[in-house]
Amino acid sequence: MAHPQELSESAARALAGFEVHLRAGRGLAASSVRAYVGDAHALLDHAGRLGIEDPAELDLATVRSWLAQQASRGRSRTTLARRTSGARAFTAYLVARGELTADPGLQLSRPKPHRRLPSVLRDDQVRQLLDGATELPTEPPADLHTRAIDLRDAAVLELLYSSALRVGELVGLDVDDVDRHRETVRVLGKGGKERTVPMGRPALRAVDRWVETGRPRLARAGSGPAMFLGARGGRLDQRAVRTLVHSRVAQVPGAPDLGPHGLRHTAATHLLEGGADLRSVQELLGHATLATTQIYTHVSVERLKRAYDQAHPRA
Repeated sequence: MAHPQELSESAARALAGFEVHLRAGRGLAASSVRAYVGDAHALLDHAGRLGIEDPAELDLATVRSWLAQQASRGRSRTTLARRTSGARAFTAYLVARGELTADPGLQLSRPKPHRRLPSVLRDDQVRQLLDGATELPTEPPADLHTRAIDLRDAAVLELLYSSALRVGELVGLDVDDVDRHRETVRVLGKGGKERTVPMGRPALRAVDRWVETGRPRLARAGSGPAMFLGARGGRLDQRAVRTLVHSRVAQVPGAPDLGPHGLRHTAATHLLEGGADLRSVQELLGHATLATTQIYTHVSVERLKRAYDQAHPRA
């Protein structure tokens, strides 16, 4: 694969402005900003190789040839769909800035990604995961720092499953975001949208133990109001949470390999199987549209079909 070439001055300027627009104007998550800027950079690089160095000269044929190149390299439908969205966002930005008179992105068809059913844990597997995390030794270990980490990890796992949080939402929590009287937690979700979600009593107890006993052991002068702290006292990193979930789930016999988002999928699936209506689950998850939440109904149906095939005499 050819190495990216240096962008022209006008292309680099447009790309920098696009990044500022995404961060400030649209309030996207940092990961979404990186993905969209990366897509726009790849599109501009492709255009430059075709002799088009000024973004004002981007046209439909150029954008389509870039997407065709991505498809020829074996990119998945999901990746192609996202890159189409990235290209459309970039060309819309150029039109809004007056650098393009017509928007070629409006004529792009967005390929529908294959919707894979997410892996989820069974009820008994969730119990093993969470009980194993909260069953701490009666006598604290000599290393109180280790005890603090254990309390934190138990609270993280409980809260991820209890309130179906995204990992970014979890690490962004501050201590005051938990309302112990109402048993709720205030969450800042995608696009800077705030929502309040319930939390179960086991999760509340785990959070209380962490805040009262564990957090003071890790807190430093610069810790600020962060709910969950890393070993050095800073706000807990998303990668550390992913590592924690993967390692703890791996200890549960027969459990699929999943991370924090898998616990979110699991919570949503269990709610629907327990009788919760789809609209309530949508509000809990912070989905902008009901269509996004509907994949969990497919998960429940698939599990029902598997049980039917295994148990029904005439399946």
